[in-house]
Amino acid sequence: MVDKSAPDATRRSERARRAIYAAALELVGETGYRKTTIEAIAARAGVGKQTIYRWWPSKADVLLEAFLDLGEQAARLPGHESRGIPDTGDLAADLKSVLRATVDELFDPRFEMPYRALAAEGVVNEKLGREFVGKLLEPQLQLYVRRLRAAQDTGAVRPDLDPRIALELFVSPLAQRWLQYTGPISYDYTDTLVDYALHGLAPR
Repeated sequence: MVDKSAPDATRRSERARRAIYAAALELVGETGYRKTTIEAIAARAGVGKQTIYRWWPSKADVLLEAFLDLGEQAARLPGHESRGIPDTGDLAADLKSVLRATVDELFDPRFEMPYRALAAEGVVNEKLGREFVGKLLEPQLQLYVRRLRAAQDTGAVRPDLDPRIALELFVSPLAQRWLQYTGPISYDYTDTLVDYALHGLAPR
């Protein structure tokens, strides 16, 4: 006979995992990556630090998984479709639509400070930087690659271009301006990036 009064270890573990995710994101947003510690995460989450070490080998792994989970949770909310790049047949409009959504996400309070902290630390922490790019950025960039390749198939983009390099014409300036506060970011700005990337600087 099953003892219905026995605690459900699976549900208890999931509650602990969610508490750890929340604590990690809050702390890295409040104090930055370097000052965030496993001990502080454990204390805020109300778990022992050995619980964290049992599931993750390092602080970086906790934070990256927490951030990825945050994105997945947001995508499940009504009105927040899973991130992708539409293919309406109008490449410029499709890219502008996705970059506008990216602007909204970059300034979403849930994402902004943890994202900034992880991105900044990834510049000086090689291991974290590789994981940040591999687990978070590269999957998103591949969406642009696929959309640009589809545009090559229809003749909307030159067939000799490398899509992985071409996407940097509009993605990299946005990332640099956001990380370094070098100028205002708006829909007009990202729309202009797309226009410049697709049409270049030479007279038409």
